[in-house]
Parts: sequence; structure tokens; C-alpha cells
Amino acid sequence: MELTTIWFVLIAFLWIGYFVLEGFDFGVGGLLPVLAHGDTERRVMINTIGPVWDGNEVWVLVAIGGTFAAFPEWYATLLSAFYLPMLIILVALIGRGVAFEYRGKRDDPRWKARWDHVIVAGSLIPAFLWGVVLANLAAGLPLDADFEYTGGLADLFGPYALLGGAATLTLCLTHGAVFVALKTNGAIRYRANRLAWTLGLITMPLVVAFLISTVARDSGVATVVLAAAAIVALGGSLASNLLKREGWAFIGTAATIVLTVVTLFAGLYPQVLPSTIDSAYSLTVDNAAASAYTLRIMTWAAVAFAPLVLLYQGWTYWVFRRRLSVADIPAPDAPKVSSIR
Repeated sequence: MELTTIWFVLIAFLWIGYFVLEGFDFGVGGLLPVLAHGDTERRVMINTIGPVWDGNEVWVLVAIGGTFAAFPEWYATLLSAFYLPMLIILVALIGRGVAFEYRGKRDDPRWKARWDHVIVAGSLIPAFLWGVVLANLAAGLPLDADFEYTGGLADLFGPYALLGGAATLTLCLTHGAVFVALKTNGAIRYRANRLAWTLGLITMPLVVAFLISTVARDSGVATVVLAAAAIVALGGSLASNLLKREGWAFIGTAATIVLTVVTLFAGLYPQVLPSTIDSAYSLTVDNAAASAYTLRIMTWAAVAFAPLVLLYQGWTYWVFRRRLSVADIPAPDAPKVSSIR
């Protein structure tokens, strides 16, 4: 297998990891005012992702950095086209991170409420816009012979892109509700389980419509099989949630995200960004790639350091695997053991 193909697969893997892990972060943050009754329950929800949310964001940094190093032309064209949406995503993620750290600095309900609004916005906005980006990546952009984007901002928000954004947003919310049910005890677990079912009923038709639209653009056997598997996984997750098997329900939503992203990248290869003007102007794994020497150096670095990062993040999830409840939240005047409240 050529290094260009290997790095295409690795970048797809990084995006898959990001959407699976950051997906439930987005869901938890977006559902904060819906699931939690009172500040103590909001703290429970935030603490379910407190030890891992910043590590989950590292995946997107590595994915974008890997794209810059392995496929510089892809990086330049994609980020130029999505400059404003990417800026909005960046501001939202920064605001959410600041809110996690600052909401517990003052014991003032209005102070906490303002930061909670930032957490919600910083979760919902990226969940939607990343879906828009993915959909445009699969559908292609108007690129000229110099691989430059010739469209405007409105061209990024066509019907297929908006459908992709709606699908990722609702899927992240469902993923987050299932995660809260998996990680909590008591009344909040019960409410999360019920809400996951309701959200799943909204998510299912959107995901099905998005995948059918994707398959219609590329009706290859692999794409059809992967899209069908994603739909089955989502159905299995909803069934498991009804049976209150939160672990299997979480595996189902995670598998849905994995298979959906794989469907998009499988339909894309060997292109990395199709041109809607002329297929000859499309970016591919060959004409967008860095030099062979650069790819070899990057491959050795990935082989050396990627296992260590995966082991560390896996260890983090193992250490903080216990369910949480309101009994685990100290009283306001008790010593605080974490800055995330």
C-alpha cells in the first residue's frame, strides 16, 4: 500500500476518533439545560466528561495537523473554503473550554448560568458545523484548475450540507444522552435513558436520509454496505436503550458514527476533495500529497508515538469509568477536588 493511501486512512481514523469521542462531549454539553435539574445535577453531567473532554479535542488537532503535513494542498484548499465556519468552530470550542474551567469559580447562580449558556452554544454549534464540513467534503466544492475555491459562503450551506449538519447534531445529542445514562445513577440516569429514545427517533430519519443521499452520489458496493450497517447500528442502539442496556446502546451510537464517517471517506477515495466544476480539478491522494520523504518521516513518528497516546487515553477512560451521582458532588462549602464544576 502506498504511503499516500496509508495517510488517507490514518487521517480518516483520526476524524473517526474525534467524532466518536468528542461526539458525546457535544451531546452532554448540548443537553445540559434539558437533562439536569439544578446546579448539582449540572455538575454531575459536566463531571462525566471532566477528565476526558480536553483529551478528546486533541484528535481534531492531530487530524488537521496530519492533513497539513501529509496533504498540504488539501489542507490549504479546505481551510480556505471553510475559513468562516472553521473560525466559528474554533471560537465555540475555546468558549466551551473556558466555561468548563470558569463556571465553578464563583458561587453565583447567574455567573454559572451564563457559563452554562456558553457550554451549550460551544457544543451545539460545532456539532452542526462539522456535519456541514463533512457533507461538503463528500459532495465536493467548486474548485478551479489551481485547486482554489471559487464559491461563496452560501455555497457551503446547500440542502445536502444542511442535512449533514442536522444528522451530526442530532446524532451527537443521542450519543451524549446515552453516555449520560451510562455514566450516571439516580434520576438523571432515568431521564437520560428516556431522552435518548426520543432523540433517537428524531435522529434515525435524518441519518437515514443523509446516508441515502450519500449513497446516491456514490453507489459503490462498499458505500452501500457501510451505510446500511450504520443504519442497523443506530437501530440496535435504540433497541438496547429501550432494554436499558446502556453499554450496548453506547456501542451502537459509536458504531453509527464510525460507519457514517467511513462511508463518507470510502466514497471519497482516491479523491480527497472533488471539484464540482470539472473532475480534472479534483484533489486526490496523489496531487494533494507531500513529498515521499515527508510521508516516510511522518510514518515513523506515527508508529513511535501513536500507541503511547492511545494507551494513555485508554488508561484515562479506565480510571474514570465509575458512574457518578449527586452524592458524589461535594457541598458548596466543601473543599473542591477538581477545577471542573
